[in-house]
Amino acid sequence: MTSTNEAPRQVDVRLDTGLRRDVTRGSLLFTGVGAIIGSGWLFGALYAAQIAGPAAILSWVIGGLMIMIIGLVYAELGVMFPVSGGIIRFPHYSFGSFASFSSGWTSWLAAAAVTPIEVLATTQYADPYIPWLMDSEEGVFVLTGPGLVVAIVLMFLYSLVNVLGVRLFARLNNALVWWKLAVIALVVVAFVVLAFNPGNLTAEGGFAPSGFGSVFAAIPAAGVAFAYLGFRNGIEFAGETDNPRRNVPYAVIGSIVITSVIYVALQIAFLTALPPDLLEDGWAALAFEDAAGPLAGLSLVLGAVWLAVLLRVDAVISPADTGLIYAGVTTRLAYANARNGNAPKALTKLNSRGIPWISVVVMFVVGCFFFLPFPGWQQFIGFITSAFAVSFGAGPLVVGAMRRQLPDQDRPFRVPGGDLFPFLAFLASSLLVFWSGWAINEKMFIALLAGYVLFAVYHAVNKDRMPPLDFRAGSWFPIWVVGLAVVSYLGDIDPNAPADPGLILNGGDGPLSLLWGFLVLAVFSALVYGYAIANRLPARRAAEYVSQTA
Repeated sequence: MTSTNEAPRQVDVRLDTGLRRDVTRGSLLFTGVGAIIGSGWLFGALYAAQIAGPAAILSWVIGGLMIMIIGLVYAELGVMFPVSGGIIRFPHYSFGSFASFSSGWTSWLAAAAVTPIEVLATTQYADPYIPWLMDSEEGVFVLTGPGLVVAIVLMFLYSLVNVLGVRLFARLNNALVWWKLAVIALVVVAFVVLAFNPGNLTAEGGFAPSGFGSVFAAIPAAGVAFAYLGFRNGIEFAGETDNPRRNVPYAVIGSIVITSVIYVALQIAFLTALPPDLLEDGWAALAFEDAAGPLAGLSLVLGAVWLAVLLRVDAVISPADTGLIYAGVTTRLAYANARNGNAPKALTKLNSRGIPWISVVVMFVVGCFFFLPFPGWQQFIGFITSAFAVSFGAGPLVVGAMRRQLPDQDRPFRVPGGDLFPFLAFLASSLLVFWSGWAINEKMFIALLAGYVLFAVYHAVNKDRMPPLDFRAGSWFPIWVVGLAVVSYLGDIDPNAPADPGLILNGGDGPLSLLWGFLVLAVFSALVYGYAIANRLPARRAAEYVSQTA
């Protein structure tokens, strides 16, 4: 450390006390892989094909690269500051309370929605065998009254496992991930063996029948980006792993690489296994008689009843594992908000197993409410992707700020290229929001405003106990979000028009196409990035926050 008269260039990082460090390197990797391979793989191949045709393969590749850039930036922070719920706590270090609440609220809200969506995936795939769980309303599967009860019971079970401790959670997750990897590999091989029609890759309009713009529109709309979001778990559980500097980069990078290969292989196998007669009405009209589960539906078309049954079983296990993981993630995000001083301290209260159990209860209650406004799987994915993208935008700015605030801080893992990768990660977050379309983003922006109302009330009631607001340092966040709202409103992307992929590119009322939207966001993101770095907290204040909240 420097003398008291100088601005510190590094700070001693104290780890969270009371949390158990029972997550090994392999277990941390599997929390990422397990979260990524959830319901996304059960639905994404069909929805991406409907939107982009064979070019959906590129959607998975590009989506994986974008998430990898974001993940590398967060890996640098996760090794520097191995704390629980880091994605929320990092912005507090560089930009203060207002910025950390802003990104923390959207991150917690999106994470709280993931476990319910995995429950919905399970009930939807179970529909052919348990038809009283869901009803189909204009092609959208919604929970019935009894189905809602079953969904709430599943939410309770996921919450209960998390209350029982991280060691039980890690062991159970390891076993479930091996199962999921084996099933996906079997499905890919089975599809290739049962039917291989490479002509499908150029049929009905060619490789990109709706234009290459549909490749980008499919990334949020088909659940491609949603499927990759689980990489964050290598960061969120950094405070509970035994060797963060080795385990965090291994888990973040490894989970994205492994699942990218899996998803691309699955998409190719799905596209080439389709009987050509199913494509006679075009890719947008692609559907199966068994509409509730597309992969199981294709298996039945190919005569592989055994594979359809296996997929029905996995449709319980895969989403259950991801729901279990995100129940833990949401809990740690609430814990992190409280450690930042932006939420009641009761959320940091640990049980005898080192678990913030009140945060688990809050996650369960809020998660159950998500069954009401978003009754179907497809209605969830765009909202979650957009909200997570907004929350991820803070991390790249923290990396840029921290390299100036604490330049001598130990960085066992460092992303090269100066500000290049942090800026690209920030731009990727902006693009994911834009590609989600105004119809989805409108809900996300409303949820963000609701969070500010709650924050204002909590701040007024607990004014004497709240940390400094640091509004100037965090003012980049509302500037960025307002800009995103304007660009999204003026865009011509409408992911809610699945009947015609052309409408996904031209269904909005605004003048901004994908290309112009990209150019506008590239310039705007660069301006916001520079503004945030210029208004970062002083080095001494940043060092104090690292010491106070860790």
